[in-house]
Amino acid sequence: MSLDVETPEPPELAAVDPNEYEDAEVAGGEYRRDDLEALLREGAWEDAFSEWVDTTDMDESDWRIAVDLELVSRFDFFWDDFADRVGYHAPGLPEDWKERDLHPDLDSWGTVSAINAGLTELGQIVCETLKEEYIDWEADFEAPDDLPDFDE
Repeated sequence: MSLDVETPEPPELAAVDPNEYEDAEVAGGEYRRDDLEALLREGAWEDAFSEWVDTTDMDESDWRIAVDLELVSRFDFFWDDFADRVGYHAPGLPEDWKERDLHPDLDSWGTVSAINAGLTELGQIVCETLKEEYIDWEADFEAPDDLPDFDE
């Protein structure tokens, strides 16, 4: 399935401690958000988004709801030096979406699930694109000398 929509602007990355997210645990304190935001604007976002629209299960209706609710602007990407990777937090719709009456076209758990899963997939593709095609720095973390050698 392919989604025929315009590429939105990349998100502006806020100075949030990623450890505040329920789905992230990051060591260190230098998250390189300014560097990542610059790479997103230099083409990583557009490249990743182009890849994502070719494979996503979201349809135009799902995407329109995500755009109307400004979910894309709430993505967060950060450098995890310990793991030598780009981490992310994908925005999503809350479990109490029905009680909160978030959007007139939001009417089923299937739609909520499609949006949440689609945005999670987009976040993962952005991270992979950044790491594989844009980032040219190495992790600064050095393992202590007293770790066991498992290669023997």
